[in-house]
Amino acid sequence: MTKALVLGGTHSGCGKTSVSLGLLRALARRGLRVQPFKAGPDFIDPGLHARAAGRPSHNLDTWMQPEPALRGIFCRHARGADVVLVEGVMGLFDGRTGTGEQGSTAHLAKLLGLPVVLVIDAGSQARSAAALAQGFARFDPALGLAGVVLNRVGSPRHESLLREALALAPEAPVLGCLPRREDVGLASRHLGLVTEGDAEALESRLESLADWVEQGIDIAALLAALPELNMPELTLPEPSPAAAPSMAAGVSPCPARIGVARDRAFCFLYEENLRLLAEAGAELHFFSPLAGVALPDSLDGLYLPGGYPELAARELSANAPMREAVRAFSASGRPVWAECGGYMYLLRDLADAEGRAWPMCGALPGRAVMRSRRSALGYREARTVADGPFGPAGTLLRGHEFHYSEYEGGGDAYGPAFALTDAGGREALDGQAAGNVVGGYFHAHLASNPGAARAFVNACRATKAASPADSR
Repeated sequence: MTKALVLGGTHSGCGKTSVSLGLLRALARRGLRVQPFKAGPDFIDPGLHARAAGRPSHNLDTWMQPEPALRGIFCRHARGADVVLVEGVMGLFDGRTGTGEQGSTAHLAKLLGLPVVLVIDAGSQARSAAALAQGFARFDPALGLAGVVLNRVGSPRHESLLREALALAPEAPVLGCLPRREDVGLASRHLGLVTEGDAEALESRLESLADWVEQGIDIAALLAALPELNMPELTLPEPSPAAAPSMAAGVSPCPARIGVARDRAFCFLYEENLRLLAEAGAELHFFSPLAGVALPDSLDGLYLPGGYPELAARELSANAPMREAVRAFSASGRPVWAECGGYMYLLRDLADAEGRAWPMCGALPGRAVMRSRRSALGYREARTVADGPFGPAGTLLRGHEFHYSEYEGGGDAYGPAFALTDAGGREALDGQAAGNVVGGYFHAHLASNPGAARAFVNACRATKAASPADSR
C-alpha cells in the first residue's frame, strides 16, 4: 500500500522545503521507503531530498515534460515506495503564466490525482489564516486539498487562535502546527538554498527538522488521512520503437562513452537526463573538474552541466591540467554539451563578484561576468540554430534559464547555439555552437524531446567510428 501527497505552499518562502525535508527524514527513520519528487525546474531541492530520504529525487514538470513522460517518471520511481512526497514549487497555483496552470503544483497534483497538503506561513496572523486557507481550498474545485500545516506558530496561545479560526474553514482541516524555529532552516545564496554538498552539518540539521515536524504533526494520523495511491491508473507509457538504439544485423551498437562533470561546482543536472542518455546507449563516466587532473579514458562525448563554478573559480582555474584536457577534447571534434555553469567553464575566463578574472578552459571565446542581480529566470523553449549533436537546426527542447552571470564577448567567431522563447513569446539568442561543441545558459530537460538525447549519443558514436581509439 502506497500513500502519496503533494506538499504545496501559499508562496515561496512559506517553509515548504523545511517541512518537506523534515517529513522525509521523519518517515525514513521510521523504516519506511520514502520516494521524493520535486515539482518544477529545481536542482537544489532534489539533492537535499535525496539526503533526507535516502533515495534519489526526481523532477516533475507539466510544462517541460509531455504528460506520458511525466507519468513514466512518476510511476518508475514511485512503484514500491511506502510513501511518496512531491514538494511543490512557488505558490500552489503559480505556473508558467499568470492565467494558465501549466507548470504549477496544482496542475501536477491534478494530473497525478494526488491530494495536496498546504503549508501556510501563519506568522503575524490568526483569523486571517482561515480566509487564506478557504480561498486556496475553493480556488480550484478540481483540486483535492487534504488539509493545511500551519508554520511559524509563535506560542500555544497563537496555535489556539489559529485552530479556532480554521474551524470556520472545514474544507481545510488543520493537519499540524509547527512552532517558529528559525534555527533549523538551511542557509540560502544567490541561486537558492545551499546545495547538499555544501550545507554545513546537514545530517544534524535534517534530524532537527525531523524532530521539529514530529513535534507539530501527527504523522500517523496524516498518513491515515491520505488515500492509497492508485498505481494502475498511472501506467508507464509504452516504449516507442524509436527509443531503442538502432540495431544492425541484430547486433547492438557499441555504447558511447560520455564523461559527465559532477562535483560541488557542477551539480545542477536532471537525473532523467542521465537516464535518457543511458537508455539511448550512453555509458556514463563521472569526473570532477575540481579534483581530477584528467578526463576519463577513451571518451566519445562530454556533458558539462550547470552548478556554481563562480564559487569555485579559484580552484577550477588552478587545475590547469583539467582545463587543458577539456580544451583539447573540445577541439577534437567530439561532441560537448555545456549548460550554464558548464558553459561558463568552457569560456576564456570567469569574472567573479569582486571583478577578479579567473582563466577557464578557453574552448570557446568570451567571458562570464557575475552580476549582483539576477540576469535571467524562467521557462524557455529552445530551438537549435545550427545542425549539431542534438540534431538538425530547428530541433526543439524545453527547459529553463536561471543565472546571475552574463556573457561578454562581442565579435566572437561562432554563431549562437539556441534561440530561446520565454513565456511572453519574446525570443533571444543564447550561447555558442562551434561544430560539435554546444554551450549556453539554457538548461534542457531531455524528456521534452528524447530524440535529442538519442541524437547526442549517436553523434558521439559517429566520432568514435571516425576516430581510432589510439588517436585519443
